[in-house]
Amino acid sequence: MTDFGTLRGKVVVITGGARGIGLATATALQTLGAKIAIGDVDETAVKESGTARDFDHYGPLDVTDQQSFESFLDEVERQLGPIDVLINNAGIMPTGKLVDEPDALTRRILDINVYGVILGSKLAAARMLPRRSGHVVNIASLAGETHIPGLATYNASKHAVLGFTDTLREEYRGSGVAFSSVLPTLTKTELGSGVTAPKLLRPAEPEEIADAIAKLLVDRRSKVRVTTVAGVISQVVGLLPEALGDAIGRALGAQSAFLDEVDTAARKAYEDRVRTAEK
Repeated sequence: MTDFGTLRGKVVVITGGARGIGLATATALQTLGAKIAIGDVDETAVKESGTARDFDHYGPLDVTDQQSFESFLDEVERQLGPIDVLINNAGIMPTGKLVDEPDALTRRILDINVYGVILGSKLAAARMLPRRSGHVVNIASLAGETHIPGLATYNASKHAVLGFTDTLREEYRGSGVAFSSVLPTLTKTELGSGVTAPKLLRPAEPEEIADAIAKLLVDRRSKVRVTTVAGVISQVVGLLPEALGDAIGRALGAQSAFLDEVDTAARKAYEDRVRTAEK
């Protein structure tokens, strides 16, 4: 049985913590006794979430800006002490065909989903390595192990996060600092609004992802997939011949889930928000 007592008093920083998986994880870890600091580019949302749940620290954080990220971490350490855990959770997932994706949006996806993870990992590791203690958790996706039409750039970003995290795990083996990745399936958050999960793959609750992260922090696992069924399907399909794997994906509905079958009205608020900076 997992002993969550080891999380008590740990200083945990979560990017993109104002909503969704980030907020669910912050809430779960706070319940387990951790000191929680959430950052988010949405200043209004992060203030509302931080005050409503009485987190130890909250404030604006742009993961694509080195000064913003470093200043946020500096302030957390001044207030709460050395950072034990950084969870790089901030990410966006616009849907649509690649040729219809504005170049500015392509850069925005990569800036947040890839550069933000690399920057955060670098800044956290620089603080943790001298202490020979710490844990960096990067939120990837099962999309990082497969290919889903309608999510080309997002898929690319999550493949990058997995490769980056696996490399750091080996690069700093024996250093006392752990690097892990979390691979959620489609989750019931604003990011997944208007999308119906492919057959056999029920969408996960954000609390399920949060619970998996808590267990990962205690057990120091290098990788966890949520849900279990979706993770198994992803791994099995990845081992099959290409034509067969693609055929299974089409049979499950992956070919159209993020394109023709998207409920654009239900998804409009999210798409408008994540595309704002491109205009």
